[in-house]
Amino acid sequence: MKVLFLTNEYPPNIYGGAGIHVEYLTRELSRKMDVEVRCFGNQNGNSGPLKVKGYETPPGLLSNARDRLKSTLNTLFRDIQFTSDDVDADIVHCHTWYSHMAGILCKLLYGIPLVLTTHSLEPLRPWKVEQIGRGYYYSSWVEKTAIEMADRVIAVSRGTKEDILKHFSINPDRIAVIPNGIDINEFSCDKNTNHLEAYGIPINTSYILFVGRVTRQKGIIHLVNAIPHIDRNTPVVLCAGAPDTEEIEREMEKKVAEIRKIRDNVFWIREMLSTGAKIQLYSHAGVFCCPSIYEPFGIINLEAMACNTAVVASAVGGITEVVEHGKTGLVVPLEQDKTPPFEAKNPVKFAKDLASALNTLVADEPLRNKMAAAGRKRVENFFSWTSVADKTAEVYEALRKKDV
Repeated sequence: MKVLFLTNEYPPNIYGGAGIHVEYLTRELSRKMDVEVRCFGNQNGNSGPLKVKGYETPPGLLSNARDRLKSTLNTLFRDIQFTSDDVDADIVHCHTWYSHMAGILCKLLYGIPLVLTTHSLEPLRPWKVEQIGRGYYYSSWVEKTAIEMADRVIAVSRGTKEDILKHFSINPDRIAVIPNGIDINEFSCDKNTNHLEAYGIPINTSYILFVGRVTRQKGIIHLVNAIPHIDRNTPVVLCAGAPDTEEIEREMEKKVAEIRKIRDNVFWIREMLSTGAKIQLYSHAGVFCCPSIYEPFGIINLEAMACNTAVVASAVGGITEVVEHGKTGLVVPLEQDKTPPFEAKNPVKFAKDLASALNTLVADEPLRNKMAAAGRKRVENFFSWTSVADKTAEVYEALRKKDV
């Protein structure tokens, strides 16, 4: 069996859950089959059954394009590069809309089955217009086209499968639900404090932790709005980089500056953390907070749970399939507008509800510890990458036998 992965993100260029998924899934699958990865960047690796090649846009190629369209056109150019190199594979497996055009071309030009994993869905991310302008209409079109012509679509949660059926014309039998996973050996409690010390985070305090991008989707603004309602003695650590737009970065800067006028224990780490730093910050946190307004799965919750940390998260998407309310954390209801951009109907109430759940766990150490232990156990039992790879390989094998 030979499988070709097409992806925007691949180490060391990872900024979200899709990149983490591809990194660990390809590693596990390469124990079973030959895996080739084509990605955005200058990567170049060959470790036996796992081969990696990055593709870059030549300098000046898009110099005459409008700034807001460069990202989209750059994506299209690299997709053509992906398929210009000869393809020798039994299956092509795409991740995120950035690679979908290449997947379509592989299916049409090389005659191989197309598998597509939906890490998110463009109809549910309308705020991306702020980020890529009218390129959003391209990303929406290419995603719809790829999903509806794919031989198999992998949804990372049952909720995501429901969203696919709601927004796209596809036979339910062509959708497989396979969750994200976690490396339980790598993600485990780290008692060291060197990263905390480097960032100036108080040691031996039950701080609240956020890890993610500065984007509407991740709901970080709602957490910042919750801070005035959080116990004043509880530090809040925001590990938040890679802002989607300058506008949301300025909004974030303004809100954090206002908060710091009334309390001096809010720490904003404005960079994407290394895996080691993330693990250590998860391990020492009292509570991890995931206030997303859209989250097909929420791999960050798995990371926190694997590091023995209780979770407070919004009740959206696949989060409720990961975080067990009252057992591994607290899930906060979020009433959303039914039309784009699907924001919180009552953001003030949501912020206060987040704060209330966070205060409950910060004040109750025995409950936190009980939830932390249950979270680690749940991760061990249900979310290993070995299991994810086995289920994915079954999808490939079924398609190869079907000879679509």
